[in-house]
Amino acid sequence: MTEMEKAEKLREKADVSFAEAKAALDNSGGDILDAMIYLENQGKVTVPAGGGFFSGADLPAEAIKAASETGSSDGSTRQNDGSGEEFADLMKRLGAFILKLLHKGLNNHLEASKGDKIMFTCPVIVILLLALCFWITIPLFIVSLFLGFRYRFTGEDLGKESVNNAMNSASNIVDDVKKSFADNTNKEKE
Repeated sequence: MTEMEKAEKLREKADVSFAEAKAALDNSGGDILDAMIYLENQGKVTVPAGGGFFSGADLPAEAIKAASETGSSDGSTRQNDGSGEEFADLMKRLGAFILKLLHKGLNNHLEASKGDKIMFTCPVIVILLLALCFWITIPLFIVSLFLGFRYRFTGEDLGKESVNNAMNSASNIVDDVKKSFADNTNKEKE
């Protein structure tokens, strides 16, 4: 749309002179919506019936398209000066990240077994919360390994062979230590 066409559309919508419309467009960088807001702030535009703002229905399709390209969902424009993200967008992204972590933490489990029997299965999120009390959790985990427990992860993200091989390695090391200790005890008795 040419500058003349934009000025004419703005003149029709805002009921201002052509010179005022052109000045508003020049002041707003050629954006019709910003020009409409500029004219409203100048008191040159009558407020629409039923409210104190212009909706997207009052503007040409080009202005609505331009507003959608700036990320606005309500038809208004936002100026992004490059200094950072808006707080609301940041909070939405943080909330989505937390929900994703919760989903993964609830859909992946730590499974403890002794022999062929599964003793318990617990969501990873619970294990992570218990790990905050590491002075209790870690010794209990080590003692349970010495008592013959084996651990493995199940689930779409952690149930991979590489992760479970690391868990098996820890169990095998404990088994070797137990065997070495038992051998040393038997040699001392002889």
